Amino acid sequence: MNAKSEVQPPAVSVIMPVLNEERHLREAVHAILQQEYAGEMEVVVALGPSTDRTDEIAAELVRETASNTNARVHTVPNPTGRTPAALNAAIKASRHPIVVRVDGHAALSPGYITTAVRLLEETGAMNVGGIMHAEGQNDWEHAVAAAMTSKIGVGNAAFHTGGEAQQAETVYLGVFRREALERQGGYNEEFIRAQDWELNFRIREAGGLIWFSPELKVSYRPRPSVKALAKQYKDYGRWRHVVARYHEGSINLRYLAPPTAVCAIAAGIVVGAALTPWGFVVPAGYLAAIAAGSVPAGKGLPLKARLRIPVALATMHMSWGWGFLTSPRSLAKKVIASRRPAVLGETQEV
Repeated sequence: MNAKSEVQPPAVSVIMPVLNEERHLREAVHAILQQEYAGEMEVVVALGPSTDRTDEIAAELVRETASNTNARVHTVPNPTGRTPAALNAAIKASRHPIVVRVDGHAALSPGYITTAVRLLEETGAMNVGGIMHAEGQNDWEHAVAAAMTSKIGVGNAAFHTGGEAQQAETVYLGVFRREALERQGGYNEEFIRAQDWELNFRIREAGGLIWFSPELKVSYRPRPSVKALAKQYKDYGRWRHVVARYHEGSINLRYLAPPTAVCAIAAGIVVGAALTPWGFVVPAGYLAAIAAGSVPAGKGLPLKARLRIPVALATMHMSWGWGFLTSPRSLAKKVIASRRPAVLGETQEV
């Protein structure tokens, strides 16, 4: 027998935190089960206190895969509903040496797991990840997806807009060596958002490599309304400020742009209303900029979707900036108090 054919790929555990994901859960799990990975695989879904049919759909998936010895779906409870707690519960309930994180509104591209395992071996990384490829299913979601994959929307973030394979501070979702997760004690559950960044920070402090590759792509479903998008980006901004206070030196101009825009627009409106109409030049200039930036971002989309892109961009920018500006110092102090020192260990190959 050919020696190469005897090599069995490492078994993989896919962990998925879910809360109110009835719309996308089945699609997300099917994208995992259809991976055609040569090794053994399991899917562990951590169920938060959903108010829709998420739990019912998860139970159906468990029944449907019960006879599939190579790719079964299991569930574990996550009564807190918090993402990091769900991830830790799923990690604890899983058993394989490679751990793949997936969200309930995301779908792995074909070959994702095979490629990720290969990259872990080739690079020696502790975690590899790729592109968050936003895809909509209606005009509003198409607009948000266009905004989330454009530089005017998210700057030069490689996991949004793409880039060369390289060492990274953090990656979208991630495919981990279990040893790295267990050595660091999993996710810090005080980080309601930005938990990926914080965990990858500890892995890097311990000498582990985090690797970004455009070969890895995950389809992401945008928030379905302006309100939901605003809440999402307000939380992003709020927790990015926590990260900046947690780790001095981690902030850059890309992160400061939204709060600066919020302050400048607010000042322009006040000056324009109270002193001189020239103050309105600032908000007018911002509106003109996002309208112009929407043109290339919306290339190929229907007219109704293109017209919504400026709304999506403004919602993202203003919500992120407001969240950053209003992030309470007390929250950062609480998180800093929970800081876990990185645990050093030797790097091992898959």
